[in-house]
Amino acid sequence: MAGGHRLTAGLNKPIVLLIVIAGVERFAFKGVASNLVTYLTDVVKMSNSSAAKMVNSWCGFTSMVPLVVAPLADSYWDRYTTVQSAALLYALGLVMLASTALGWLLIPIGKVSSSALLHWSLYLISLGQGGYNPSLQAFGADQLDDGDELPSNKTDHSSDKRRLFFQWWYFGICCGSLLGVSLMSYIQDTLGWGLGFAIPAISFLASIAIFLLGNRFYKHKKAKNVDNKSTENMTQTVKTTLSRMFCGKIDLDRNSDVAELELQEKPLFDADPEGMEGLYEKSENENHLVQIAKMVLPLLPVWTMLLMFAVIFQQPPTFFTKQGMTMKRNIGSKFKIPPAALQSAITVSIILLMPLYDILFIPLTRILTQNEKGISVIQRMGIGMFLSVIAMVIAALTERKRLELSRQMVASDLLSETVPLSIFWLLPQYILLGISDIFTVVGMQEFFYSEVPLRFRTMGIALYTSVFGVGSFLSALLISLVECFTSSGGRENSWFNDDMRNSRLDSYYWLLAILDSVSFVGFVIFFRFHKSRI
Repeated sequence: MAGGHRLTAGLNKPIVLLIVIAGVERFAFKGVASNLVTYLTDVVKMSNSSAAKMVNSWCGFTSMVPLVVAPLADSYWDRYTTVQSAALLYALGLVMLASTALGWLLIPIGKVSSSALLHWSLYLISLGQGGYNPSLQAFGADQLDDGDELPSNKTDHSSDKRRLFFQWWYFGICCGSLLGVSLMSYIQDTLGWGLGFAIPAISFLASIAIFLLGNRFYKHKKAKNVDNKSTENMTQTVKTTLSRMFCGKIDLDRNSDVAELELQEKPLFDADPEGMEGLYEKSENENHLVQIAKMVLPLLPVWTMLLMFAVIFQQPPTFFTKQGMTMKRNIGSKFKIPPAALQSAITVSIILLMPLYDILFIPLTRILTQNEKGISVIQRMGIGMFLSVIAMVIAALTERKRLELSRQMVASDLLSETVPLSIFWLLPQYILLGISDIFTVVGMQEFFYSEVPLRFRTMGIALYTSVFGVGSFLSALLISLVECFTSSGGRENSWFNDDMRNSRLDSYYWLLAILDSVSFVGFVIFFRFHKSRI
């Protein structure tokens, strides 16, 4: 107990409550998303590639919505109100999805109407989550002591508290994800999709009630409304911004006291101090959108190099799950492991190993690096990216083994699609992705949160989630391109053949490993020249 208290010291009661609420939200979302590809192929009767592209596109849209909502939450609304409003849309989408699943099974309605209801429910969930998640996390960070929000002689202490917050926030949502992946996939596969989608909806409604009941404990920080500009001023501002962009002068100011106060940390790049002075000063002549552009542009190189890492994380709920459906899943004579449940190995790895990061890893790296922080945020992200490459190499080798056994069965005239290979052969790739999560995802949250001004903190969280949003779209695009090139000789030649005995997912995994390696090398080279100090 003393060790647990030491690990969570600095996290007050409102933060702990919000971590629990965030965990329930992840339970609800993962309860839907983790097994959605199975629902689309088995119930809606979509092809493997179509189902994977739909899931990727939906996840991508879900992660991109925060980029639209965050500026509003930061500047025109307060975060508490944004959480409340977004939660209503989120809950409506979950309820509609559960109703759709029940209707598909119990009420014979037209296929077009069913498909429309399915799409409406999924994208309502996306819209709701787009406002809910970044606002809830930024609202949680607002609950830190005021002393942690401004630079002082205790900067290192404040940074430690912020790192602790993001680490335990991620730990909480991983606990919720674990329950959503393992419990809900079993219920959906055995007790039905209606109940399997109804439980997440009910759980999320309960979390909204808990959030509202905790209102008296929260600190509320109102967003500072920016001045409304006339059309003429906005046009002039856009012209000025474009001119600066094309002249290559957008950069972070190193000497501005205002920027130093707002950023709390040293900026990302070591650049010309004669660059744009007072970048984040509250100028009367500068439009709010221009300020956001100036904030985002210097972060785009890092954001871009993280995209392939995000693509890797679209594989567990799609093709990893389809692999598992063709492998031996029996435990005993009656129980059969739901393929989507194996995604819980990622979250179990995180839950078991996350506490060890502070207890063992950081003290060890302090000895090796002679740095009080152990490793920087950038180094943390880089380690996770490297581990994701290894995970894809292992995934490719495992899939090659599965295909060899499958072809041997075809040669022996065995018609079963299930190969004599245990689903637990997939565990190493899942576990490695979980470990890479601890490094890269937590590092990304702290990086994007710390590199933006105080009043744009929701936008910082949105930038982090948008990496996975664009990564989802990029994953769908890659599937389309690969399918186009590999099926030119006929559908049966596609790497994503619906008959898993003739698919070539191993080749696809090798492609992802190569692309992820290129991103990792680019990441390392980039930060050899531009060092972040967080």
